[in-house]
Amino acid sequence: DLTEEVARLEGYDAIPSALPPAPAGRGLTRRQKLLRRVGRALAAHGYAEVVPYPFMAESAPDALLLPDGDVRRRAPRIANPVSDAEPLLATTLLPGLLAVLARNVGRGIGDVAVFQVAPVFRTRGNDPAPRPGVESRPGPEVLDKLDAVLPDQPLHLAAVLTGAREPRGHWGSGRPATWADAVQVARTVAETAGGQVEVRRGDAPPWHPGRCAELVVGGEVVGWAGELHPRACAALEVPARTCAVELALEPLLATAVEHVAAPGLSTFPPANVDVALVVTDGTAAADVERALREGAGELLEGIRLFDVYTGPQVGEGRRSLAYQLRFRAPDTTLTDEQVNAMRDAAVAEAAARTGATLRGA
Repeated sequence: DLTEEVARLEGYDAIPSALPPAPAGRGLTRRQKLLRRVGRALAAHGYAEVVPYPFMAESAPDALLLPDGDVRRRAPRIANPVSDAEPLLATTLLPGLLAVLARNVGRGIGDVAVFQVAPVFRTRGNDPAPRPGVESRPGPEVLDKLDAVLPDQPLHLAAVLTGAREPRGHWGSGRPATWADAVQVARTVAETAGGQVEVRRGDAPPWHPGRCAELVVGGEVVGWAGELHPRACAALEVPARTCAVELALEPLLATAVEHVAAPGLSTFPPANVDVALVVTDGTAAADVERALREGAGELLEGIRLFDVYTGPQVGEGRRSLAYQLRFRAPDTTLTDEQVNAMRDAAVAEAAARTGATLRGA
C-alpha cells in the first residue's frame, strides 16, 4: 500500500526502472540439477514433458479404482475452483496425464509417451482452516493453525504411454508399449540420479493385477508401475493396455548423488555363465537376483534375467528363472575354476535365502 501511494503521488515516470544485480557464482542447487538431469534423461528416451492443471474431478478416485481409505482419496477441496468439473487438488498425477493422453489419441496421435514432475496434494485432517481478519496481521497462533491445515505436497514423477514404443519401419516391425517400459522409467530415473530402486511384484489400483510392479527405495515403497486395469482405462477413456508409472521423488533424491562416478574399465575379457534356478511361484525374481548378486562377490560385473519358464518340467506351483552372470577382473583373465567358484557361491546364497535349486540338479 505504501509503495502504491508513493507511485500515485510522485508518478510512475519519476521512479527509475533498474533491475537488481544478480548474485554471481551460485548457479543451480543440487536438487535443481538432479531434477533437470532426470527430465533430460526421460526426454532422451522419447518422453515429452507436459504440465497439466493440478486439479482433478470428484469422480477421479472412483475412475482409478481407489479403495476407501486410500491416501489418494484425501483430496483438498478448492473454495473457488477454476472449473466446477475439477474442484479438487490432485492427489496423484495420473488423472492429468491420462487426460493429456486421451486428448492426443482423440486427435489421431496414437503413439503417446508423456511425463510430469510436480507436487501432489493430500489433506492432513478434517479441521477447517481459520479465517483471519483483515484489520490486523494474524498472530503466531493463527499462523500456526494455518500451517497445520496446509496439505502435504510431496514431489512426484509420473509417466503414461500407449501405442508403439518402437515405431515400425524399414528397420523392423517395431513393438508396442508394455508394462516393462513403465518399469524402465523408474529404473532410468534412479540410474540418472545415481540412486537405486528395487522392483518387486506389486498389486495396487489402478494397475492390472499380475502386471504391476512395486517400486522400493531404501526399504520404502515409493510407487508403482505397470499396465492399467481395463476398467480404469474404460472409465478414463484411454486405450486398452495403457501403461503408467508414478513414484515419489523425495526418497530417491535424498539418496541420489550430484556427480555419478563412471565405472572402472578393464581390458581383460569377461566370463559369462548361465544359471537356471527353480523357485516357488511366490518367490520374487528381485529377491533371487539380490541373493545371486551378494553371493557372487566383487568381480560380478552384471546380472541379467533372460528367461522365465513354467511347465511340467519344473512342477506345479514352481518356475525356472534363468540368469546370465558376467564376471570380470581388473588385472587378470579369470580361470574356469575361479568363475565356477563364484557361480557356486552365488547359487548357494540364493538357495539359502530363497530356497532356490539348480534346474536339472
